[in-house]
Amino acid sequence: MSLPALQEETGPDLSIAPRVLMVDDDSNIVGIVSDVLRDAGHDVLTASNGAQALQLLQQDPAIDVLFSDVVMPGMSGVELAQKALELRPALRVLLASGYSEGWLDNVPPGIDFVAKPYRAMQILELLRARSGPPVR
Repeated sequence: MSLPALQEETGPDLSIAPRVLMVDDDSNIVGIVSDVLRDAGHDVLTASNGAQALQLLQQDPAIDVLFSDVVMPGMSGVELAQKALELRPALRVLLASGYSEGWLDNVPPGIDFVAKPYRAMQILELLRARSGPPVR
């Protein structure tokens, strides 16, 4: 009798999981969300402000997604998104904020937005959605 071989259970397929740069000035949020993203198979880099994020984007061409808070000291997430897209036009950008009024007026088209408080699963779902219109 011949039985089919069992497929070995493997971890997440890292070849398809986008590499994420997460930017937030709240270290608690960064810690929790980046742990969830890593557990789901994403390679996650973190920055606490826009200047650090831009430096990482210049140094690492493998970053696929910029996930940033909107309201941060120094450079806002919207400003960061604009500068990041000037550097890397194909970069996917996801912004998060609890304050959407006024801040999102200058958001470039094609950027996804999630309102705080969000569930980490929302972020995973957005990262998995590789096609379709941006979520607003």
